[in-house]
Amino acid sequence: MKINVVVILGIVAVAGVVALVSCGKKSSSEQGIAEKTGIALDNAAEKTGVALDNAAEKTGEAVNNAAVATKEAAGKVTEKTGEAMEKAGAAVEQTGANMQK
Repeated sequence: MKINVVVILGIVAVAGVVALVSCGKKSSSEQGIAEKTGIALDNAAEKTGVALDNAAEKTGEAVNNAAVATKEAAGKVTEKTGEAMEKAGAAVEQTGANMQK
């Protein structure tokens, strides 16, 4: 079977035109699915980054507040322990004085 050269050239020409048209740069209003998905992923990544920054900042503030509260509580505990030790010391002195009578 002899294939006509004109038919082959016609098929090659049509395939070439289709390839050139499909590979051409699309205008910004004609974005493909992959381009739209990429843009959506970029937006999601940016929002996630902002949310992580906010969460880290709030966590840092909470840690600082907890440290201040812990320091204040430790100070109060130390003060109360000192008062209890003074009372115990006074009781020991009183007991010693009573024993000497």
